[in-house]
This record gives sequence, C-alpha cells and structure tokens, in this order.
Amino acid sequence: MRVTESGGSVGFNGSIPGAARLHLVDGVALLRPEEQVFTAMLTGFANQQLARNLARTTVEGRENAVKAFTAYVNTYPWNWTPAMVDEWLGDLRSLRDLKRSTIRSYSEAVRSFCHFVTDPLYEWTATCEERFGTHPVQVVHEWNTAVHVQDNESDPKKRAFTKTELHAFFAHCDDEVARIRSLGRKGWLPAFRDATVFKTAYAYGTRRNETRMLDAADFGRNPHGAEFGEFGRCQVRFGKAKKGSPPKRRGVLTVFDWTPDVLDEWFTEV
Repeated sequence: MRVTESGGSVGFNGSIPGAARLHLVDGVALLRPEEQVFTAMLTGFANQQLARNLARTTVEGRENAVKAFTAYVNTYPWNWTPAMVDEWLGDLRSLRDLKRSTIRSYSEAVRSFCHFVTDPLYEWTATCEERFGTHPVQVVHEWNTAVHVQDNESDPKKRAFTKTELHAFFAHCDDEVARIRSLGRKGWLPAFRDATVFKTAYAYGTRRNETRMLDAADFGRNPHGAEFGEFGRCQVRFGKAKKGSPPKRRGVLTVFDWTPDVLDEWFTEV
C-alpha cells in the first residue's frame, strides 16, 4: 500500500479504491452499458468513501441523494449539466419546502460524487468517453449552492423551553407513567424509560445519539462533587465525530441535585 500525491491510498497492484478498472473489465461489452456503468460508479464512490473512514450512514445518504437526482433528471452523470442541478434544488426548495441544511446536504452529495467521477485517478472520465463519447463534469459550483456560514441554522421560530414549560413537560412525563400503570397496562415501563431519557438529556446536554448510546457504566463518581454519589459524572462515548474519525468522547459533570435520584431510581428499582 502506498499514498498518492493527492493523499489517496493505492494498493500494491496500482489500483485505487473506487477506480473504474476495479469494477469494469476493459474491452468487455455490457448488456445494459449505461445502467451498469452508473451502478459501478456508485459502488466505486462508496468504496472511496469507506476507504476514507466515513460513516456508513454518510455513504448511504450520499448514494441515495445521487440516485434521487438521477431519477429526477432521468439521465446519467455523463449528461448532467449545472442547469439540471438548479432545477432540482429549486423544486426541492419551492415544492417540497425542504430545510436549508437538507438542500445543502443534497447538493454536497452530488458535488462529492461529481468530484469523484471527474478525478483522473479513478479513470471514469476515460471510461465514459470510450463507451459513450462523452464524460461527466462537475455540475455543482459555488454559484449554484448555498454556503454554510452560520453554526446554528435552526428555525428561528423554535426556542428553548422556559423553566416553567420544562417543569410542566417533566411533570407530564411522570403523570403518563402513573396513568398507564393505573390502567394495568405494560406500557408504563417504556413511558418511565422515556421520562428518564428526557431528564438525562437535559441534565447532561447530550445529543440524540449520545443519549441513546448511554449505558450504566458511563456514570461514575466526581471527587469534587461527592454529594452526587455514583452519578457525579457522565462519560459520553458517542459524541459527534469529525470526518473520518471515530466518535468523540467527552466527560460531563453533574450539576443538578435531582439528577442522581432520577438515575438511581431507574437503575436500581425500575
């Protein structure tokens, strides 16, 4: 294994993950050439991203976006034009009213795919030129895509709960547990779990996936906060990762005096 000048990895046989020669045999006629070449492109695109240690969810999301764009324009990458991207993104914004962040992620997926198939290292341009007499070009540019300039792009109509609203929400969660249990139904346990999850997420400021992946072993003592007992610290193991990196870890200290009671009741009684 060696590294190219652009930073990509190359096998001992000179092949690059995602290269055309790994997915198509030279000189062999294809039964459905356009469909098979496009499928091979997607496979190569996935392999190239996996070689960069990108998450499978990222790889699958980009592939789905490229497929959606292909279905919309009803033609293959070697026939794409910037005007097609403009029309597609415009329809997504005006007809489907998708969020700005979603629009940008779709355009970024198509941009990444075009960057991949137009890179000479992967030989897709030469393959398309040979088979179809034309080749793909980059159709997503700075002037037809939105720029990410703010850290927070949430809807301004959304706001954080006030303390009164938050108290009412937690009280409602607790009331639901009592209500379901009084009816003799089994659903009280999932309701209790949900109430505990909501309170834990607020107590430690964790994201959805961070909260979902928490385990009993992630809680421990804080030597500077003995009053919190066994729940003085939360070790978040599945924090938001950077591109090509594993989940980021961080520790969060307990600050609310009611947090240990909530967690202790869940782990010891429920």
